[in-house]
Amino acid sequence: MKFYTKLHDFYCGIDLHARILYVCILNRDGEKVVHQKIKAEQAALNQLLSPYFGNIVIGVECMHCWYWVSDWCEQQGINFVLGHALY
Repeated sequence: MKFYTKLHDFYCGIDLHARILYVCILNRDGEKVVHQKIKAEQAALNQLLSPYFGNIVIGVECMHCWYWVSDWCEQQGINFVLGHALY
């Protein structure tokens, strides 16, 4: 298994649910800069994360609904990491 080791200014973790997302963003010092519940929609995700585009990585848990977030990240040129429950 490959582990993600690149460094960024911001790190985003998203707790995925069918209708909502819990989004948390930490800066490089580990300080929380965003902790918010949003609708599970591309427009809401884009609005929340657009100030951080350019040097952010997004990680999500391996759930049934991660595909659209991965596709959205690819369209935005954002690094995407799919997490495994054991690691």
